[in-house]
Amino acid sequence: MPDDGAVRIVSLLPSATEIVYELGLGDQLCGVSFDCDYPEAVRSVPVVSGTVLPTDGSFTAQQIDTAVSASVAAGVSIYTLDNGRIRAIDPDLILAQDLCRVCAVPSGAVEEALEVIGCHAQVVSLDPDRLDEVIACIGTVGVATGTRDRAQELMTRLRRRLQAVQERVSGRPRPRVLVLEWPDPPYNAGHWVPEMVVAAGGVPVLAAAGERSRRLTWNEIEAEQVDVSVFSPCGFDLAGAVAQAPALLSQPEVEGLGRIYAVDANACFSRPGPRVVDGVELLAALLHPEDPHEIPEDTAFRLR
Repeated sequence: MPDDGAVRIVSLLPSATEIVYELGLGDQLCGVSFDCDYPEAVRSVPVVSGTVLPTDGSFTAQQIDTAVSASVAAGVSIYTLDNGRIRAIDPDLILAQDLCRVCAVPSGAVEEALEVIGCHAQVVSLDPDRLDEVIACIGTVGVATGTRDRAQELMTRLRRRLQAVQERVSGRPRPRVLVLEWPDPPYNAGHWVPEMVVAAGGVPVLAAAGERSRRLTWNEIEAEQVDVSVFSPCGFDLAGAVAQAPALLSQPEVEGLGRIYAVDANACFSRPGPRVVDGVELLAALLHPEDPHEIPEDTAFRLR
């Protein structure tokens, strides 16, 4: 660690990058993943990891799934590390994950790379499965960066916001909600998302809290009663979700999926960072249209 107490941080996770900025540590962030895009200030930080998948929108949802599945089956990472740039940064702390090989570089691969390049950074893996564990990751980063008190204050604010939503929807009818994180083939949204649905006053369909996302069949989906469907394709903002929506809407089974909304997955659902609380607030507004709370136009769009 530098003599002034500052920590040179490399974040390989968009959610971790958001936590770093929320804790006021943006000036100590020295490297990020290619998909770290929030807040705007991060765009000036050097990129130290990339992906072998095309990022220009040239692949369909099915092509992306096929490429990722083939890489995972072969034990080949879809992510790359810029060892030279990491060596030049010489970070004190690297924020990584082991939750999903499709989401970011696994921490084990990071540690192997550090050994090769002769870097002795502390690697902290953030792997939440449940909603409160997402918030608790802020505390983990706070401990690693010497900002424990600041992290505690942020976690308290987020938990109070969640409680406020739960109290507001208490006693209301609870619609049955299907959240899909991929259209072709369909995948449910697992981990913390089912608890987001519950907190927002809904009943999650074909999903259980803490369980991994899994591939569904359209027969499974068609057999369920669904009042509201939320299309939250992993890795996409709202514009990207709307662009991917035809692959979903082309399926005849969507006739039974109730009201269908596309949402900004990156901002509110797929990234386990502070903005998942925004996602719960958004879900509450979508599930309970009688609620006077406005829906920000850049976070959701009704598809049907």
